[in-house]
Amino acid sequence: MSQITGAEIVFKAFADHGVEYIFGYPGGAILPLYDELKNHKKIKHILVRHEQGAG
Repeated sequence: MSQITGAEIVFKAFADHGVEYIFGYPGGAILPLYDELKNHKKIKHILVRHEQGAG
C-alpha cells in the first residue's frame, strides 16, 4: 500500500476546489507544503512580507 503525505492531501483538495493562487510566508513548519508546491504548476504562489498579510 502506498503512502500519501499530508501536503499531497492539501494540494489535492486545492485542485479539487479549483484553487489558482495561494498566499504564504515560508517557514520551518510549512516547508513540506512548499516542497509539494513544485509539483503543481497550475497553482501560483504569492509571497507575502508578513504572516498576517497571508490571511
